[in-house]
This record gives sequence, C-alpha cells and structure tokens, in this order.
Amino acid sequence: MHNKNTYRTVKSRSEGFYKEKGSKFIGIVARCYSEDEAKQLLEEWRQEHAQAGHLCYAYRIGLNGERYRANDDGEPSNSAGAPILGQLQSFDLTNTLAGVVRYYGGTKLGVGGLINAYRTATKDAIEATQVEEMEVFEHIHMIFQYADMVGVMNCLKRWNIEMDRHAFEDECEIECSLPLSNSEAIQSELKAFETLEITNKGIY
Repeated sequence: MHNKNTYRTVKSRSEGFYKEKGSKFIGIVARCYSEDEAKQLLEEWRQEHAQAGHLCYAYRIGLNGERYRANDDGEPSNSAGAPILGQLQSFDLTNTLAGVVRYYGGTKLGVGGLINAYRTATKDAIEATQVEEMEVFEHIHMIFQYADMVGVMNCLKRWNIEMDRHAFEDECEIECSLPLSNSEAIQSELKAFETLEITNKGIY
C-alpha cells in the first residue's frame, strides 16, 4: 500500500483484449488528471472505434481517487462501469481513466457475462503497462526582498528544489514544487527569512 506522499497510476496508455461469444472487448487505460481530460480522451477513443456499439468507462482522479465516475454507456445497469471502476480500485490506481470498447457479436452475454468481460478487458489493459508510484508535490509561491535572495536560494539548493518560475526585481518572486514528504520542513526553514511570504497553491 502506498503512503500519503505518493499515488499509483499507469505509466502509459495500454490496451487489453477479451472475446466472448463473438463479442470483442478492447480495454484501454491512460493517465488522466481531470474530468475535462477524461472527456477529451473518451472522444478520441470513440473516434478510434467509431463502429463499436459501446464505450463504457470509469475514472479515479485525485491523490486518493476522491473524484470518480463509472458509466455503462447503454449496457445494463452496473454491468460495465462498475467492474471497470472495480479494477482501478483493485490495482489502487488514481489519476487514471479506463474504458472498454465493445464490438457486439450477435449473442447476448447476460449481466454476469458482461461484468466478467468488462472486468477482464480492463485488467488485461492495466497488466499490459507498468504501474508507477508517483511522488506528491506541494506548489508554493514566494515573495521576498532582495536582501534574502542568497539565503532563500541556498535553502532551495540544499533541498534540491528547482524553480518553476521566478522574477528577481525590486521584489523577488519564486514558484516551486516541494515534495510533500519534506514540504513542512522546507517551508519552516523558508519562513525564517523575515521578508518572505508563502502562498500555498495546491497539491498535485
């Protein structure tokens, strides 16, 4: 089980395959960090498989998978989206979208058969790629006077923190990303500089 300073997601897009009674099920998984990105990916997948009867999907987004959705796309209720979501949960994945395209083979599978097919195609797609444990970062914005420049830069260097954006004028500004595991300690050191103000911009 990963700790709160990391999350698990797929390394890259991958596909899986399952066939039952003539119906073909193609599982697809990819990284996804927002609902808008999920919509965009699903539209791309629909275009890739324009002749398919269904594109059922599920996603988990957020550091703990707190934003999630499952969609049956016309299949019987809970026969498709739920088992797809179940595989994301089983592999402890978040920031991940999984979809399964179905090409109908002419024979009904029943709810039990559909659940197994959608679950298996998703599992096969996940197992076709690597699962990565990603470090969580806290994004901060700092404003401070030029007099504290050397001290602030030395602190960032000591912790191996790279600047995402900076402006050194009358007032100095730096935006950077701190590993969540060390964020509290780093910010404690930075706050020792009298002129420095920190704004927390979010965790990702």
